Order: sequence, then structure tokens, then C-alpha cells
Amino acid sequence: MKKVALHNLGCKVNAYETEGMQQLLEQAGYEIVPFEEQADIYIVNTCSVTNIADRKSRQMLHRAKKQNPEALVVAVGCYVQTAEAELREDAAVDLLIGNNRKKDLLAILQAYEAGVDEDAVIDINHTKEYENMTVTKTAEHTRAYVKVQDGCNQFCSYCVIPYARGRVRSRDSEDVCKEIRELAASGYREVVLTGIHLSSYGVDLEGESLLTLIQRVNEIEGIDRIRLGSLEPRIITEEFANTLAKMKKFCPHFHLSLQSGCDATLKRMNRRYTAEEYAKSCELLREKFDHPALTTDVIVGFPGESEEEFAETVEFLKRIHLFETHIFKYSRRKGTRAAVMEHQIPEQVKTERSHVLLALDSAHSRQYMEELKGQQVEILIEEKITVAGVEYQVGHTKEYIRAAVQEEEDLTNQIIPAVIGDTLEERLCLAKRI
Repeated sequence: MKKVALHNLGCKVNAYETEGMQQLLEQAGYEIVPFEEQADIYIVNTCSVTNIADRKSRQMLHRAKKQNPEALVVAVGCYVQTAEAELREDAAVDLLIGNNRKKDLLAILQAYEAGVDEDAVIDINHTKEYENMTVTKTAEHTRAYVKVQDGCNQFCSYCVIPYARGRVRSRDSEDVCKEIRELAASGYREVVLTGIHLSSYGVDLEGESLLTLIQRVNEIEGIDRIRLGSLEPRIITEEFANTLAKMKKFCPHFHLSLQSGCDATLKRMNRRYTAEEYAKSCELLREKFDHPALTTDVIVGFPGESEEEFAETVEFLKRIHLFETHIFKYSRRKGTRAAVMEHQIPEQVKTERSHVLLALDSAHSRQYMEELKGQQVEILIEEKITVAGVEYQVGHTKEYIRAAVQEEEDLTNQIIPAVIGDTLEERLCLAKRI
């Protein structure tokens, strides 16, 4: 029996696909071992969202070959699509598998072992085929991420992902629901619908949209919670918000990509909304939901971002007051328009600006959790942890607030009513079961 080790880099979509590949291997009789152990085959599902991601992908491939020089080292995914020629010259890499070919992993491995050199990297920008993979279990035991969409048509000026993932392709809703029914039968209580550009789900399918998909998932017995991955602010319409607010299973946690609170910066980024449109999306969600958790991503130090433009972003974030902001320093990405823009920002300035936003984010997070104090919530218990020598059972509320309770009974994978109390540590609050 051959031993296979897998390593995932990057986003939740990549993680889903890595789990899908692992299950294909398990079903075929391969033994899965940790990546740090000796294996016959090493598979690295790569990421290419930044130059740093490229470097980490290379490092993991080289680490695999160093661990066992006789092993078959397989590079899979986004970095393969963006750096195929470079990887073909890399002595540490034996086999390349691009996006949309991960489902064919077993056949590609068998062909390689038979001495057949199969071209497993397609022109991802000219395919309309959705790569259908299925996952029956996930690394998390209570929550399952389900990939429903691939590709992106947005072409933000800093982003290489449309070139790595191709154009928008949506998964048939019946396939999605079939997988979720199987996950529910396996005991999963919560599903997270995810994709490369989730808001585009259904644009290539007649009569389908993200909203109609959520409505279908809402009808599946055994699933108690539905979450969404990252969204574009323009998807938040009156109809969208109204419909979701009526669903008891829907979790009021919205991750709306922002990137900048300054219109001039947004325009250079090729983001297709204004700061005011973003603010109105947040206002609409707060009208329809009680204390929704709104989170976002912000890039600091984008080319040409002046002190005045950065100040606009700071003031905008103070005004809309989000629960959590993920802050990224702009990373110059070869092959994108932003990489050749004038007025690149020095690294020290990016660091200073990120510190400003990190402090603001921490203050906003504490304030949001303070506002929830005394509120009755439902917590899906996921694991046990120890804080300051005390054991707690921890899970998330529907708003995705991490909450801890002290109970002797094992509550894993149960949804319990509780009242939010004091903050135990950053972004972890104490709760009392009721």
C-alpha cells in the first residue's frame, strides 16, 4: 500500500479540494500519512494569490523532495496555472496537475506510474466546465465547507486569481444539495457555501442564483445552520436581505469585501462599487438583522495610496464599525496591472498603516462583543480548550462569535442556548448555558 501525504495552501476552496483529493485516494486504497512523515507520494495543493504564496508553495514542494528524494512530488492547483514553465524546470517537482484536473488525480497518477506523460494542465481561461468534486467528511467535525462555484470575472488590478482559476463556473444546485444531504446524514449541523467569487454563483446557469441555491439548502433536513463565504457588497439587495432574514437557519454573519474606504483607491483597484454603496449594504443588513456580524478585508499601501486616501479609509471604517477587519499589506504581484503602477508604497509605510488599522479593528471587535453582552444566543459546540488552567467547551454563535461555556457534559456538535457574558480573551467571550 503506497503512502500519500497532502499539504494544503491558501483558501477554503483549496482546502475543500484537498479534502476531495484525499478521499479519492483513500477510496482507491492509498494510506494517508502526515506531511512530515516519509511518504511515497507528496501532493501540494498550491496557492498563488501573492508572491509570498508562490514562495510558500515552492518551499513545501522542495521540503517534500528533501524528506524523501525517491518520492513522487506532485504540484497541484493555482501556482501550477500561473508558473507552469518555471515548475517544469524545477527538479523537486515530478508531476504538475492544474486546476479543473484535480478530480482526475487517480487516473493521472496511474498514467504517470505506467510511464505515460499526460498533460494535466489545461488552458483554464477557456473552459466552461465546472470541476465537480464531492466531500463526505471534513477536518472540522461540526461545520462543513461546500464548494459551489469556481473562477472569477472581476479582474481586480492587484489580483492574479482570474488567470489561475479561469472564468466563472457554477456547480449544479442538485449536486450541491446531494452533497449537503450526505453531510447532514453524517452528522454535520452547519454548512458554509464557498467559492472563488461566490456572489457570481448562477450567472452561467439558467434560472439559478446564489439566493435560489440558499433557499434550496434551507430545505435540507438535518442542517441547522447556513453560512456564506466572502461576498461582494452589490449582492446585498432588498430582496436578498429580506429573503435571508426570514430563514431561521441562516447565520447573520456577512463577510463583505471592502479593500479600501476611498473611492479613488477603489477605482485604481478596479473594484466595482463605491465606499457609499458599501456603506448602504451594511445599513441594509443592519435593518434586516439584529446585530449581524459584518467583517471585511482591507489592503493597505496599494500603489498611489496617499496619506489622504488612507485617512479616508480610516474614517470610513470608523463610520461603518465592522466586527472584524482582516488587514493585508499590498503585495506586488507579477502579472497584474497594479504591479507596474507608479507610486509603489514603501514597506515601512505599509507596516505603519496596518498597525493603525489593527488597533482600530481590535477596538471595534471589543465594542461589538460588549454590545452582545447579556444577549441570548445559540452556540454550536465544536471543541474543548483550556484557558488559564480552566477547561471550557467552545463553539460559535450564529454571528460567528466564539463563545466558551463550562459544562461537565460533553456537548460537542450540540447547539445550546446561552447568554453572552464577559470577554475571556480577545475574540472569545464567556457564556452561560440556559
